[in-house]
Amino acid sequence: MTTIPTLTTPRLTLRSMRAVDWTGYHRLMASDRSIFMGGPFSTAVAWGMFCADHAQWSLFGCGALMIENTASGACVGQVGINSGPLFPEFELGWFLYPEAEGHGFAYEAAAALLAWSLDVKNIKTLVSYVDPDNVRSSKLAERLGATLDENAQRPDPADLVYRHYG
Repeated sequence: MTTIPTLTTPRLTLRSMRAVDWTGYHRLMASDRSIFMGGPFSTAVAWGMFCADHAQWSLFGCGALMIENTASGACVGQVGINSGPLFPEFELGWFLYPEAEGHGFAYEAAAALLAWSLDVKNIKTLVSYVDPDNVRSSKLAERLGATLDENAQRPDPADLVYRHYG
């Protein structure tokens, strides 16, 4: 069984998912803010996603971590490395709750998990699947050093695929 890591940055703690995280996760997934991920989602579908985000750790050695503001203790979003039958290759993904946007948390969390995946898990390359209308996520992928990979497989043919290298 894989141990779920806890990663820290100067402002954030990236930690294992907890049952109390469901409320914020569900609120986001049921809202229009999840449109770039294929939402809004029903409670049943969002619950399945929540459980899959956590279960990937034991199944594939990677998964989601909740982003916690260390100073306040507030959960501000999620960052994860997705794997399994829905993902052609390892995918680095992220989301923030609305009140957490504009503080650089997504970049800080994604950079930390990307470094962990390359250095600790020895994953050679990851991708980020981004809806073409999600300009903020495209800019974040580029800020992380990713480049567009037109030839990569993708779960949604319309998605842009940004490739991250070690």
